[in-house]
Amino acid sequence: MLLKTQHYITRGINWIKDLPNDKWKLSVLSAIPFWVGAVLVGLIAVLYAQIFHWAEDAYLYLLRTFGLWMFVISPLFFVLSWYTVRRFAPLASGSGIPQVVASLEIVQSKKSDLLPLFLGLPVLIVKIVSSALMTLGGGVIGREGPTIQISASIFKWLYDILPSWWPRISPKNMIMTGAAAGLAAAFNTPLGGLVFAIEELTKSHISNFKNSIFIGVVIAGITAQSLIGSYLYLGYPTAVDVSYSMAGLVILSSLIIGGLAGIYTKLSLKLGNWKWPLNRFKTILYLILVSIFITAMAFFLDERIAGTGREIILSTLFGSNKYVEWYQPIGKFLGSLFSFTTGAAGGVFAPSLSIGASFSAFFSGLLHLTPDNTNLLIMTGMVAFLTGITRSPFTSAILVLEMTDRHNLIFFFMLAALMGNIASRRIHRKSLYDSIRENLLNRL
Repeated sequence: MLLKTQHYITRGINWIKDLPNDKWKLSVLSAIPFWVGAVLVGLIAVLYAQIFHWAEDAYLYLLRTFGLWMFVISPLFFVLSWYTVRRFAPLASGSGIPQVVASLEIVQSKKSDLLPLFLGLPVLIVKIVSSALMTLGGGVIGREGPTIQISASIFKWLYDILPSWWPRISPKNMIMTGAAAGLAAAFNTPLGGLVFAIEELTKSHISNFKNSIFIGVVIAGITAQSLIGSYLYLGYPTAVDVSYSMAGLVILSSLIIGGLAGIYTKLSLKLGNWKWPLNRFKTILYLILVSIFITAMAFFLDERIAGTGREIILSTLFGSNKYVEWYQPIGKFLGSLFSFTTGAAGGVFAPSLSIGASFSAFFSGLLHLTPDNTNLLIMTGMVAFLTGITRSPFTSAILVLEMTDRHNLIFFFMLAALMGNIASRRIHRKSLYDSIRENLLNRL
């Protein structure tokens, strides 16, 4: 599809070249790559989301149909997912956000020749294929981080095919806009995409990039909505009858969940560093053991432990039984931790939300909270754990706000983000993404 798109883009470029030169032409030429990139991001984000949903449904079908045979089938998918990354695009592994941040650091440095390793068409294809295979095997991964690397790769590809006579555009600007548009399209959260660009991606003054990022986020979001309609990622959970006396409980649970996110970060980095020097045989053995462990939890405990965990979030927010058993949050935590460290493609955004939600649902059951107060604790738990992983409190709060449309809870969300950030930092000083980015750059 991208090759055919490149053909039409080239024809359009040649037509534009023949237009008379004036300020209007220069202004339009400077904007066109961002418009085209944002449309492509919206289209591919929707397609990728559909592939991911198909893979999740296919895993459940395989689990219910083949039963114990999944202890053989699942390891095959895990190994194929890892091998696809190792063979064709090693830096397509994991979430993709550390790779995007690293690419912003090297794009205008002496290491700029390494940029194709971080972003490009091979990375895009491998990211989709590997994460789909991982999901088919029951991996506890998300698509949102990968969508960001995929989207940045689209914008980088567009930058590469621009002819020499085109008005000068900053490659850093293109990559940053692609990443922000990718998050907006993945979650249908335009404000989240903008805040993510400000808080996570850019270390320079936002005025240099605000117009292009704004345009990219809007067009990508409109493209995605035109295909699948206006929707909320998590729907409209009821949280009207909420007592402000819950503030103390929100603080306590957010500190606990933020601390768990810090533990997740520390363990993930330790596992990653331990696994890095392993030979091929030991790595494959690790993949097999992880897949068997996740399959066992899904088969014997709860099939929702596998996959992104969105079903756990929806059932606790909207179901009649809002509480979960103790093994569900622990299973999601360990499943995500081990899946993320396999070396295959897959992110932690969606699993982080489900981990925070399931721990909060478990706490709510212990305290016998009302349905509305339970929903409040679940949503703030999502904010706290995501903040603890990303160390981006504003992004986390805005994302959950836009996913649920619960504007009356914005102060609770900000409180949870603050507490989650504080607790996570006490466990591990740097975010998961920053630590992985440093490891990537050191190993190059």
